[in-house]
Amino acid sequence: MQKSLLFLFLFSSFFGFSQKKLDKLLKAHNTESIPYIYIEDLKSYPSDIILLDARESKEYATSHLKDAIPVGYDFFNMDSVLPKLPDKDSKIVVYCSLGIRSEDIAEKLKKAGYKNIFNLYGGIFEWKNNNLKVYNLKEQETDSVHTFNKDWSKWLKKGIKIYE
Repeated sequence: MQKSLLFLFLFSSFFGFSQKKLDKLLKAHNTESIPYIYIEDLKSYPSDIILLDARESKEYATSHLKDAIPVGYDFFNMDSVLPKLPDKDSKIVVYCSLGIRSEDIAEKLKKAGYKNIFNLYGGIFEWKNNNLKVYNLKEQETDSVHTFNKDWSKWLKKGIKIYE
């Protein structure tokens, strides 16, 4: 009984600590000008939500959320995105690896007049860490996630880490 309680305490402490570290990382890089949407909330959102992937092409090709539209980051072009988002009242969730680049892209959309924009807290890493499905370019389920580089890969706890 004591061993079970000790294991439970250590297990919950590890995940609580990881969450606090992620909070700290996001607070250091984000202004929170775009509200977060959390994994649990996104799972229960209506199907008409638009997902935008704010990572680079090679990251998207490795894996992405189902039906996500790749918009990139380094070469983000509002003119090429606007035709994909004709309704400024659409519910839009922008994500990247952890939720840092996606805030920048979401801010650009907000400046362009979009009203219902959210930033996925923890990005695709948190999505995969919660045992949710990601897909490759053939729209087949995959365990691979592009982690951008070795340093950022520490935030992905589940799945196969891919980076150059």
